[in-house]
Amino acid sequence: MTRHVLVTGANRGIGRAIAESFVTAGYTVSSIHRSGDLPEGVDSAIADITDTEAVNAAFDTLEERHGRVEILVANAGVTKDGLLMRMSDEDFESVLDVNLAGTFRCVRRASNSMLRQRFGRIILVGSVVGLMGNPGQVNYSSSKSALVGMARSITREIGARGITANVIAPGFITTDMTGELDEDLVKQYEGNIPAKRFGSTDDVAAAALYLASDQAGYVSGAVLPVDGGLGMGH
Repeated sequence: MTRHVLVTGANRGIGRAIAESFVTAGYTVSSIHRSGDLPEGVDSAIADITDTEAVNAAFDTLEERHGRVEILVANAGVTKDGLLMRMSDEDFESVLDVNLAGTFRCVRRASNSMLRQRFGRIILVGSVVGLMGNPGQVNYSSSKSALVGMARSITREIGARGITANVIAPGFITTDMTGELDEDLVKQYEGNIPAKRFGSTDDVAAAALYLASDQAGYVSGAVLPVDGGLGMGH
């Protein structure tokens, strides 16, 4: 039986590319998302990951259709950028509630299924800015940095049960979001990247496929950068 992969936020950007890659590789793929269309071959349940009951109900629905979730790719996230002195409590807390607490809600529910079958792959989509920081993103970088501690604590807690937990840390990736950046700003960013270019969503999807594979069964608590060398040393 093919393994059941759940990708949160598979309706756009990196999450969409990851879901498409798993479909192509022959996995059973589902998603929890709030809106938008999904790639062909991806089943879905609409839920807001800031709502514990909604998350648990979405998992129940998708597992009734496809069996227990064996691989979780926690990708869903938001940004609300702003300078530190002007950032409101709400902008800080709302980003952490989605990116960190929302990821926790999904991981907690998925781990219940993984522990029962003594197998699991937990893949958290972080960010290079969670490791090296970025002005105007105190909330976002804090939420992504915390995923490293989450993955490593999970590894120490349930790693003996055949479950791995890792973080992918993408750098600047070409998506609709980065497509809105000013051309001069893009050139400035590219100048700081050793590879001298943005990455593609397929680059991140390839990392997710590896971490989900049997070949990565002895990789846990790791941070896998997909950033063209931008975050070296972090």
